[in-house]
Amino acid sequence: MANLKSSKKRSLQNVKRQARNKARRSSIKTVTKKFMDAVQNNEVSLAQTLFIAAQSEIARGKGKGVLKANTAANKVSRLARQLSTLTKSA
Repeated sequence: MANLKSSKKRSLQNVKRQARNKARRSSIKTVTKKFMDAVQNNEVSLAQTLFIAAQSEIARGKGKGVLKANTAANKVSRLARQLSTLTKSA
C-alpha cells in the first residue's frame, strides 16, 4: 500500500478509473454480442438499430481512451460489413 498521501489518492483514483473502464468495455461487448445475435437470426431492422447503438458505444469508448482509434475503426468496420451482407441477402 502507498505511504504518501498523494500516492494513496492516486491509488484510489486508479481503482475508480479501472472500474469505469471495465464497465465501458463490458457495455461495448454486450451491445456487439446483441448485434451479432440479430445478424445470426436475420433480423434486419433490429440489426440496423443495434449497429447504430454499437457504433455509438465504440465511439464513446474511443473518445474516453478505453479503445485505441484503429481498434475502434476496425470494430465498426467489421460490424458494418456484416450488416451490409445481411441487408444484401435480405
